[in-house]
Amino acid sequence: MPQYLQLIILFLSGVIAGFINVNAGGGSSLTLPVLMLLGLDSAAANGTNRIGILVQTVSSVSSFRKQAHSDFKKSIMYACCALPGAVAGSLFSVRLSDKSFKTILSIILIGIIISLFVKPDFTKTAGNTTEKRSWFVFPALVAVGFYGGFIQVGVGFLLMSTLYYTLHLSLVRVNMHKVFIVFIYTIPTITIFAVTGNIHLVFGIILAAGMAIGGWWGAHFAVKKGDTFIRLILVAAIVIIIIKLLQTL
Repeated sequence: MPQYLQLIILFLSGVIAGFINVNAGGGSSLTLPVLMLLGLDSAAANGTNRIGILVQTVSSVSSFRKQAHSDFKKSIMYACCALPGAVAGSLFSVRLSDKSFKTILSIILIGIIISLFVKPDFTKTAGNTTEKRSWFVFPALVAVGFYGGFIQVGVGFLLMSTLYYTLHLSLVRVNMHKVFIVFIYTIPTITIFAVTGNIHLVFGIILAAGMAIGGWWGAHFAVKKGDTFIRLILVAAIVIIIIKLLQTL
């Protein structure tokens, strides 16, 4: 496939993923496999995908702060819990064989499909800004951090569930902490992937540009009524990707 066509596909995947992340979630379940199908091995695809994640989280943290939704002291505390797990997860990822990674990714993608239609109710604590902290949040964040450092796909769902059920906060504050945690742990994970030679810079920049545009588009239009349609499109794309991944094993 000509490189210009690869870049177009990657850019469009980024746009779709950015849009999905705003309106439904799970954009990495599309971008990570696309990077692999475009010829990157699993470690390089995993590292390159983080560039788009970093750009999107920087934008999200900035957006929350502009809207007066920020609590950096607590967000940093939670991020510090996830940080060692994320570092360990990324080190584990770069050492995993390509075949093993594809097998694990295929299983996770099937789980993502299920999670898209079986989502927890995050409305019971609407408006709650007082944290009812449980000690369980700290080891849970270490575990989620490991998963995020390892593969990233679907980590937003895990973080939202962890923060919501252990802190009992409103969805706005859950998302506020979530994007900050991902932003912080993405910095060392990108460094690890870069030092081990597992980042394709050109692909990463193109992907990040697409995700930035898709995220802006999704936030601008906020097509909540099209949420079910978006999920169906994402499911169809993931099924095709799973089939393609399994064919390469």
